[in-house]
Amino acid sequence: MAFRGPKMWLWRWRRNPLRRRADAVEAWVVLGAWLLTLLAGVLAGLAATRSVEDGLARERVEWRPVVARLTERAPGTASAHAGSASGDRVWAKVAWTVGNTSHTGQVRVRPGSVPGAPVTVWTDRQGRLVTRPATVSQARLRASLIGGLVGVSAAAVPFVGGRMLRGRMERRRMDQWDAEWSRFGPMWGRTTG
Repeated sequence: MAFRGPKMWLWRWRRNPLRRRADAVEAWVVLGAWLLTLLAGVLAGLAATRSVEDGLARERVEWRPVVARLTERAPGTASAHAGSASGDRVWAKVAWTVGNTSHTGQVRVRPGSVPGAPVTVWTDRQGRLVTRPATVSQARLRASLIGGLVGVSAAAVPFVGGRMLRGRMERRRMDQWDAEWSRFGPMWGRTTG
C-alpha cells in the first residue's frame, strides 16, 4: 500500500491537468453520499429515539397496577418449589375489576397458589392485561438502542446507493479506458503476432 501524504485527502478537487470531468463528478457523488448518509442516519435515529421514549413514557402514565385474585388453584405444589431460588412460575387464571367492569386473564404465579390469593397485575386504561411498564432508565436504554438501529438502517440506504453509483461510474471509466487503449495502444509500438 502506497503512502498517501496529507495533501491527498482532497485530491479530486485539486487543480490538475490530468483530472478528468469524471473525477470531479465522482468526488461530488462521494461527498453527497457521505452527507446524505450522515444526515439520514442522525435524523432517523433521533426521530426513532424520541418516538420510542414518548411511547414508553405514555405507558408509564396510563398503565396502572391492579390487585387481581386467583380464580382457581395454580398448578404444581408450593412445597416443591418453596426452597427454589429459580423463581419458577406457572400460568393461572385471575380476575380483577377496573371501574365497574370485571376482567379475567392468565398471569404467572407461584406454583400451588390458592384461589383468592392476591396477585398484582398491570392493566391499560381499558383494563386489559399489559406488562409492567419500563422504568425511565430502561426506557432510555431501549429508546437509544432502537434509535441507533434505525439510524444505522436509514444511513445504509444512501451509503449503499452511493457505493453502487460510484461502482457504476468506475465500470464506465474502465470501459472508456479499454476503448481508448484498443485505439491508441498499437500506435506505441510493434505488436507481436
